[in-house]
Amino acid sequence: MTDQLTLDYVEFYAPDLEREQAFFGAAFGWDFVEYGPDYRDIQGAGIGGGIERAKAAAPLIVLRADDLDAALARVRRAGADVTRGIFDFPGGRRFEFRTPDGTHMAVWSKGET
Repeated sequence: MTDQLTLDYVEFYAPDLEREQAFFGAAFGWDFVEYGPDYRDIQGAGIGGGIERAKAAAPLIVLRADDLDAALARVRRAGADVTRGIFDFPGGRRFEFRTPDGTHMAVWSKGET
């Protein structure tokens, strides 16, 4: 186990998901996997990524941790404002936070067995 968190995923937000997907495909050559009507997983971008149907906002940078609970404690100690506690999603668990100067970020780990 390492206690270093690594950049792993970028999540984009777009009210018109289909238009954003079409743009990313045409401009960057990316492919997509559909996860329901409101989410697309980006394939072939060099780093994991997704597009969520939501109000337009700055992209969410997602870090990966081996130990999610330890990562949560670590960012709290460093001064983060946890905006969404640990929750499950298909394939893992994650939490979201804001840095002291307001950058919105998240940390995820693979699902527990």
